[in-house]
Amino acid sequence: MRSFYHYMMRYRGNRKNDEEKQLAEWMFDDHSFPKQAKSYDEISRYLEWNAPFPSALAVFDRLYEKYLIEEE
Repeated sequence: MRSFYHYMMRYRGNRKNDEEKQLAEWMFDDHSFPKQAKSYDEISRYLEWNAPFPSALAVFDRLYEKYLIEEE
């Protein structure tokens, strides 16, 4: 299973500037983001302290569910 960060890189460069793209771009630019993490708890703790926009945690929750399904 690849890391959540690597999963999220599919959303970078989307033509539509949606929240998924915003989160992926922020993760790419944030050099402290836990890029090897696969654990929900580790990533959500990081986002709780460093969320780039108000709905980032909700976007993460939604995408993490997709990540688990697609990476099984």
